[in-house]
Amino acid sequence: MQKTSNQQYLDFAVETAYLAGRLTLGHFQGSTKPEFKSDDTPVTAADREAETFIRSRIEKKYPEHAVIGEEYGTTDPGKASCRWIIDPIDGTKSFIHGVPFYGVLIGLEIEENVEVGVVYFPALDQMVAAATGCGCRLNGRPVRVSSVATLERATVAFTDAGSFAEYGRGEAWEKIQRACWFRAGWGDAYGHCLVATGRVELMLDPVMNLWDCAPFPPILKEAGGFFGDWQGAPTIHGGEALSTTPALLSEVLELISG
Repeated sequence: MQKTSNQQYLDFAVETAYLAGRLTLGHFQGSTKPEFKSDDTPVTAADREAETFIRSRIEKKYPEHAVIGEEYGTTDPGKASCRWIIDPIDGTKSFIHGVPFYGVLIGLEIEENVEVGVVYFPALDQMVAAATGCGCRLNGRPVRVSSVATLERATVAFTDAGSFAEYGRGEAWEKIQRACWFRAGWGDAYGHCLVATGRVELMLDPVMNLWDCAPFPPILKEAGGFFGDWQGAPTIHGGEALSTTPALLSEVLELISG
């Protein structure tokens, strides 16, 4: 029964992310100018329009569910067992620079466990979607993490190289850079999805908000990988994140904790 429910939620999340993503394309590589929030992160009309759209669909379809989003906070009808966590545009810096690696993120917590995760990259038309017991798919095709077994042959993705030192992770980042074969930027959600789809082996973020993380536990788990914090706990609440493969997890944790 749970699998059936998860599939129904997944289908809804996929359709919602797709439609919201198409809305953002109306602003992409156009004249939209960002505003800057109190934490110096950018926000655009596209972020707000997409989140409003996603919220309206959830509230219409599942009025008893709670919703938390980056731009408009939390709505909760009270004692909700299900909570949707949304980021209308993850990678707003990419978006405002006309770089296509931004995504629409939707996750669903059921009894405090994330069971459904969807990331849609509108400018690439790539949909990564998973739910517990339903597998992980890229545009409908089943995907798995990479079989690379050593960091010396691994590719690591990241978002902002300067953020590691800023958040006290500079030494760990230097160790990872030396250990890996190749280092690729423009990360955000795209980097974590690259791990899930077997195209890179490791993605590291020294700082992550709840809505940045929400889709990834089921996406990585169903693809045979790991998503969690830098201590190896599978969580979206660690304020940091890493995605990798089971074969590399212990080696990565040893390097970044030493």
